[in-house]
Amino acid sequence: MMQLKTVWKPGSGNPENPQNLATIGQWWVNLNGKEVTWQQRIITGNSEVDQLDWEPKRFDENFAIANPEIRGITLYWHKPDSPQERNTTPYQLILDSLHQYLYIFPQSQKELVIRVGLKTITYQTISLTNPQYLYNPSGENSILTLQDATQQLEVKVTMSPENLKQLLRQLTR
Repeated sequence: MMQLKTVWKPGSGNPENPQNLATIGQWWVNLNGKEVTWQQRIITGNSEVDQLDWEPKRFDENFAIANPEIRGITLYWHKPDSPQERNTTPYQLILDSLHQYLYIFPQSQKELVIRVGLKTITYQTISLTNPQYLYNPSGENSILTLQDATQQLEVKVTMSPENLKQLLRQLTR
């Protein structure tokens, strides 16, 4: 299962730390040429980054990021029409895979967090025509498995009782 949040901290004792940096690095490199939103916020108290006010502000930026890469633990990138390479060395990185945001905590400004995200999220669409299905009520949740033998694809959907009721209401209209 894909992790929703990938956290990296230099010198962390977490055995997954090097893999987490590689995962974040791959995401960062894949931004090349894509339109991103670049937002900076002051961290207030002990608040979680996703609890900060991320509503658009006048100093937020949108641009097509160029040549993003990680060398060592430093993130590098270019803005369009600028020959100057920019960089920041973080004391922590958090990749939110669900919402496609990278939270960068710069070593140079401990009270600051930068959020970089795709301007528009593009979802990968998988089309299954008349798939085989399995339904498995397990504990609190229910698991619906869709299988397409031709494409050799399997999609598992875990649903809470409330989500399942909503789906059933929609299907029986």
